[in-house]
Amino acid sequence: MNSSPHHTTVPAPSSAVVLGAMPFGTRIDEETSFSLLDRFVERGGEWIDTADCYAFWDSPDGRGGASERVIGRWLASRPGMRERVRIATKVGAEPLWAGSWPEHRAGLSRRAILDAVAGSLERLGVETVDLLWLHQEDRSVAIEESVDALAELTDRGTVRRTGASNHPAWRVERARAHAAARGATPIDALQLNATYLRPRPGTRPDGVVHPFGVLSDEQHDFALAHGLELWAYTPLLSGAYDNPAKPIPEVYDHPGTTRRLAALDAVVAETGATRSQVVLAWLIRHGIRPLLGGSRLDQLDLALEAASLPLTDAQLVLLDEAPDPAYRAVSAPAIA
Repeated sequence: MNSSPHHTTVPAPSSAVVLGAMPFGTRIDEETSFSLLDRFVERGGEWIDTADCYAFWDSPDGRGGASERVIGRWLASRPGMRERVRIATKVGAEPLWAGSWPEHRAGLSRRAILDAVAGSLERLGVETVDLLWLHQEDRSVAIEESVDALAELTDRGTVRRTGASNHPAWRVERARAHAAARGATPIDALQLNATYLRPRPGTRPDGVVHPFGVLSDEQHDFALAHGLELWAYTPLLSGAYDNPAKPIPEVYDHPGTTRRLAALDAVVAETGATRSQVVLAWLIRHGIRPLLGGSRLDQLDLALEAASLPLTDAQLVLLDEAPDPAYRAVSAPAIA
């Protein structure tokens, strides 16, 4: 992602970031999860992102649902909180039985989507999901069938918006065209892996198991051209930007990374922020909502502060042009 030098420098609010709830109820206990959720809302956060399959790989029974259950109990214990937050969840990646993933997962058939949403609503204790993601593409099902199921949900108000995570642009475009043809609410958001550094071509970062899981120039251009919202998972490389004990992953080991880190460190020196904060601010200024992880309140506070980090036009140009000064592309507007 690169951009023209014309950017807004108005600080974006904390509502521009998303609290990722993947480890709630498994790696992060319920008490800590509640504390993180409370702090997120106190600091102005709105969007909470989970999935029906979170986190089956850390669950004793090999099934997902723990994260949604924790969020549901938190909502139930905080009267009025449902009106203050927006809930996004995902369907399609839950294993059919313990140990069956990825060969046997729920998928995106009509029945699978409707059954999965019913389960998510029960675990979350809500009547409506604000944004439902198709978690990962399912080539065994026509995308039109998946869209028809989403249309049933949006038509009756069970789901307000729909998005696609880990899908190629052409599948999303086909889904949007079918939705338009039947007068349904189209997919209007993409969730992909994105950060400041770029992996070497032909590689994927650890944790990105999907062939189309890393935000590409084509997906970025598609989103900009059609006004789709972009969400970024694992934007901070699991702490590698600032933690000396966590080296930058090997897939980013190329000359472009050296130049990008130099530009990043120059902006860090000018702002007094951390590398991670600058990365988050950079994503937000490009109209991308970063998902925040972390298991401690101080980590969450530092990340939320990045939402209002004022990057100047000169700093944005420095960050954008680090890999190749001759290349520029149109940027998305900053998230308001």
